Amino acid sequence: MKDIDKNSLDEALARNTLDDIPEPKSNAKEIIGLTKSSGRITGYQLSDGSTVSKEEGVAMAKDGDIKGVGIAHRKDTEYLKSLPDGSENNNLGNLPSVSG
Repeated sequence: MKDIDKNSLDEALARNTLDDIPEPKSNAKEIIGLTKSSGRITGYQLSDGSTVSKEEGVAMAKDGDIKGVGIAHRKDTEYLKSLPDGSENNNLGNLPSVSG
């Protein structure tokens, strides 16, 4: 399989794991860091320097206030996932941890 075809397939499969991909507003912020407790993500640092809880981040993304993410769930908990774009550098799991 050609690399380009494989990348497209991988991105399509990753998008299928998302419950929703909200349309970001033109002034939407980016997630630049993660707040964690015992290794689990508890919140997000945004490009304007503010920090929000995981729940607030999901609500903001649904309202179009955070770009580059989709919404997924595990059991009864919603969380944000990076939209696949072929780059590993901006995946949420690769972002630095910050103090909230």
